[in-house]
Amino acid sequence: MRTADPSQALMTAGASLLLIVDMQEKLLPAIQEADALRSRVARLAQAACLLAVPVWATEHWPQKIGPTHADLLPHLDHTVAKTHFNACREPAFLRNWPAGRPRVLLTGTEAHICVLQTGLGLAQAGYEPVLVADGIGSRRASDRVAACERWRRYGLETVTAEMAIYEWLETPEHHAFRNVLALVK
Repeated sequence: MRTADPSQALMTAGASLLLIVDMQEKLLPAIQEADALRSRVARLAQAACLLAVPVWATEHWPQKIGPTHADLLPHLDHTVAKTHFNACREPAFLRNWPAGRPRVLLTGTEAHICVLQTGLGLAQAGYEPVLVADGIGSRRASDRVAACERWRRYGLETVTAEMAIYEWLETPEHHAFRNVLALVK
């Protein structure tokens, strides 16, 4: 289990990457509270764009499950198609990773399958995965809860979207503060 180091606790926009896992059009209707989840993730992705945080997405078997939901597409910098539940097992996933972006905020579906396995894979590869608790979903609430419990079991960090946004901002003097604040309210 990892130990907490307060000197490394706060996230910075310059060291972060937002990963949207498998929020695909054909999968989302099966996810609990999918519309609210999609809206929260879209707002986080918009904030990331305003704060120069790269936004990546994975698509699990896009030829069968379809593309990332249209509401999220305008905010994506890069998309990786995958067949493994753990995106790190895809050769193209880490190959083009932006330099200096070790902190990976994970959102998406399903929390207990692709999000969890990708987060554990990122930790194993030396990255710092951070679960965005209000940015994940599953078909069943019990699976989402189990994913969060397992995440904690391995000492991985959990935040909310608003926590991430304000840490990225650092100060209300940030030039994008008003635009980002409009997304939070």
